[in-house]
Amino acid sequence: MNQTFRRGPLAVLLTGVFLIVLDFFIVNVALPSMQRDLDADPTTLEWLVAGYGLTFGGLLLPASRLADRYGRRRVFLLGTALFVISSAACGLAPDADTLLAARLLQGAGAAAVGPTVLALIGDVYAGPARLRALAAYATVMGVAAASGQLVGGLLIHLDVAGSGWRSIFLINVPIGLAALVAGPRLLPEVRLTTPRPDPLETVLVVGALTALVLPLVEGERLGWPLWTWLTLAAAVAAGALAVLRGRRLTHPLVDLAALSSRPVAAGLLGLGALFSGMAAYFLVLALYLQDTRGLGALASGAVFTAVALPYMAGSRQAGAVLGRLGPRLGVAAGALTFGAGHLLLLLAADGPLAALVPGLAVGGAGMGVALSGLVGVTLGSVAPAQAGTVSATSSTVQQVANALGVALVGIVFFARTGPAAFEAGLVYLVVTTLAVAAAAAFLPGRPRTAPAQRAALATSSSAAA
Repeated sequence: MNQTFRRGPLAVLLTGVFLIVLDFFIVNVALPSMQRDLDADPTTLEWLVAGYGLTFGGLLLPASRLADRYGRRRVFLLGTALFVISSAACGLAPDADTLLAARLLQGAGAAAVGPTVLALIGDVYAGPARLRALAAYATVMGVAAASGQLVGGLLIHLDVAGSGWRSIFLINVPIGLAALVAGPRLLPEVRLTTPRPDPLETVLVVGALTALVLPLVEGERLGWPLWTWLTLAAAVAAGALAVLRGRRLTHPLVDLAALSSRPVAAGLLGLGALFSGMAAYFLVLALYLQDTRGLGALASGAVFTAVALPYMAGSRQAGAVLGRLGPRLGVAAGALTFGAGHLLLLLAADGPLAALVPGLAVGGAGMGVALSGLVGVTLGSVAPAQAGTVSATSSTVQQVANALGVALVGIVFFARTGPAAFEAGLVYLVVTTLAVAAAAAFLPGRPRTAPAQRAALATSSSAAA
């Protein structure tokens, strides 16, 4: 293990992280253009966002296990290759169905890239070099999430070679190819003696998640026929069977023992509620700005800077907030501030565009504090031997919550038009922030660790997010 800082491997790994995080958020600003160009219905728009999160989250745990067994570099490169190919297919898609299928494959590629990056950082770096690499990892993730709307708007506005919205996918191809060329030379190959994922447990986990999201996306459009309710019941049954199957395995995909402590369980519930609201927030806001306010993709993306900059500031201040208030009150304060931003937007929905800025700024700051705080307390509450399991489960919860959030907000948003749709979506978002605050009530109170220890914990756990 090399303890000196090497920039090359980190550049390759951060390229993969940037692409897979950016591609969840960048698509929002392009949805109206896709809808017009491909004559896509609202359900397809939901699936373009939710489907990526579903395959990403549903396959993340088995992908992590396969990477440990068959080689982390190999799985990282295979995932990157799949991501590049599917991005090209998205950019060249002749119709909405082809675009959706390629989008699902993108999520599968992201699932292979995501869990290998942190593992490879640990393989390449140690000591201060590892802390530096993890800080860069956290920064890139935040920048990708916060800038996705603006980057997408800029690419669509530039309209290189008449590519329009297709450029948000085609830009991944040369960047991903560069990572594929450099990866074999710069990244080590590491294998562990871990068992293969149990096929039955994997099918049950992925099946349960799919059965949960599918009827939520399709139900409103179809009038909630009987099969939607039966599918939701099947999701519960498959989830229960997955838990029973996991208890019979020595190395289950989801180790319930590692998730049984109150801080971890409450943290995961809070993260689920928060990410379901964040994904819905970006979707609803992007559609409102373009379809209702009449903004172009670039102007819409620029508005998101009113969220992005306070979000990054809130993330940086989260450690200080939790240090003063403790995880319980600190996370609750962040969540309620996020909710206050939604209420301000609700009051400004019919006003001038500038009236949206205070709500966007307040919401962005609250989002940053709540997210960093939840990640810190969740990953900081486990023993080192269980950190990998909790981290992988946390990532899965986040991605699946993204898909569920889009599906749930679509039920209220697409049933209405104009400002009424935006207002209904904001009501849903307020509920999610209250759910985060409720989960925070079960987090620890004011920490007893020294300030230096709290700062170190906040830095490491934010990077692990």
